[in-house]
Formats: sequence, C-alpha cells, structure tokens
Amino acid sequence: MDRTASHASPSDASARRYASGRQYELRRGDALAVVTELAAGLRLYTRAGVQLTESYGDDEISPGAAGITLAPWANRVEDGLWYLDGKKQQLDITEVSRNNASHGLLRNASYDLVDESEFSVTLEAAVFPQHGYPFLLRHRVSYELDEGLGLTVRQTLVNDSQAPAPFVLGAHPYLRLGEVPAEDLTVTVGGRTRLVTDERLIPRSTEPVDGGFDLRAGRPVDGATLDCAYTDLDFDGGVARSTLHAPDGRSVSLWQDAHCSYVHVFITDTFPGRTRAVALEPMTGPANAFNSGDGLNWLPPGESFTMSWGITAALGA
Repeated sequence: MDRTASHASPSDASARRYASGRQYELRRGDALAVVTELAAGLRLYTRAGVQLTESYGDDEISPGAAGITLAPWANRVEDGLWYLDGKKQQLDITEVSRNNASHGLLRNASYDLVDESEFSVTLEAAVFPQHGYPFLLRHRVSYELDEGLGLTVRQTLVNDSQAPAPFVLGAHPYLRLGEVPAEDLTVTVGGRTRLVTDERLIPRSTEPVDGGFDLRAGRPVDGATLDCAYTDLDFDGGVARSTLHAPDGRSVSLWQDAHCSYVHVFITDTFPGRTRAVALEPMTGPANAFNSGDGLNWLPPGESFTMSWGITAALGA
C-alpha cells in the first residue's frame, strides 16, 4: 500500500477505486498537491519532492481527519445539542467516546467538480436540511498552487435557505517536513489566549497562555501532546502564521486570514506510521460555538462567506 502517491486522473472512470474518491492532481514548478473528492480533502502537498503534509493510502479514508475540510461547524458540538429560536436541535453523535457531534456534516460527503485547471481545482457539496441542522447550504472549496508555489485554499459557504444559518468553517491539515521526525521539530503559534477545555474537549473558559501552552517562542514537539485551540493570534498584513521548524533551518507554515481567528493545535502519537504528528487547524470559531456563541457567524439568506488559508515552506537553496 502506497501512503503518499498513486493518484488517478479525475477523468478516469476507475478513480473511485480510491477510498477517498477521485484524486485531483495540481502541479506547478516543483509543487504537487493532491485533492480528494471525499470531504474536499488535501491528501498530499509536496515541494521539490519534500512531503509537507501527512498522507494516507489508496484504500484508506483520512486517518485522524487528515486534510479534510469542515462545514457547517468545525471541531465539536457538546452532546450534539443546541437550540434554535428556543427549539432543541439534536445532531447525530459522531464522536461516541465523548458524546459529541464532531467535524461538521460533510466529512463523508462526495464533492462535485466545479472547475479545474493545471494549477487549481474547485469542488462543491451541499449541506441538506436534516435533524439538528434545518438549513440548505453549499460549501465550495478551491485549491490553488500560486506563483510562489505555495498552496492557497478558499472555503466559501453559500446560504440557499430562507433563514440565517449559523456556521463555523475550518480545515484539518497535518503538516510535516519530509522525513524529519516530528519529534525533532519545533512548533510556533502566535496565540496569546488558549481555550481551557474539560475532559470532553469542550471549552469552559479562556486564559492567557503560559508554560507548555505558550507556543509563541516555539516549543519542541518531542514529548508534547496537545489538543488545544488558540485565539488572539498575531496577524501581520491580515495573515497569522503557525510554523514547524526543523533543526536544519527549513520550515513549513500554515497561514490563515483574519476571518480565521482561531487555530487548533493537535499533537498526537496515534497517527498511523508516525510516532508523532502535528495538525494545525484554521477555524473561524472554536468548539461548541453553537452553544457558546464564541466565534459563531450567522449567514443571511442568499449570501456567502469566504475564509482563506494555505501552506508555505522555506526549504533553502
């Protein structure tokens, strides 16, 4: 089983032999990105042959939600329960171990092709009205390899309903630097405030970062396990960056625009084939926003909302 390559042409009728559906390859200069039909996910991004995201095999769906896009909410809704105009809304429980509704409604959805070129692809899926979420939306995701060979992602939500719809958008990329063990990397995140969660990973309060939660000056990944959201990010020119640095000076960064005022840092020892893996997740709001209201947006009928994020790398000469 190949965990990093073996990609089919989107026009190949046999493409759906892949567990993640059709595979859309984007190439520009020495950059390669592979986008999946399933969940409009980022399966692979490389520069000059250096793997910059975690990947997975042809016969697998994304482990640990690797690379998927998230709508109409990111992260978790406590008990899958929230209220709309005083009426109880019960979402399906998809994180059974913690009794939460997790990662939105399109994790297992097929996205239709809207447009593609050598450097870009745009996919779209509908969120249909259902128990727990009585709205009709479209989630459109565009991936593009830009002139600098960085990857830019735009996620757009369109409200086709007759009423305002609540939402949080996000994505779940895992970053890496080629064959450098994640333990040898340093993670830097310019967040001044962290969300304090309970044992079910539902935020209960916020506090200024300190100790091992303060990533502003960098923290070694070695020995760290984190599942924590940050806000009060440092935006420079409308962009905030979270970065993995290697001892040899190379780095890979997630950037997010000002619509994404939260970033979730997930350092895990459970990613298949890796002793440590690091997800840096851009989000417009935190977990349980449907109940707390923190970072929650309401999209008026007929209108759209777009957030942007991307990945860049400094790989030396």
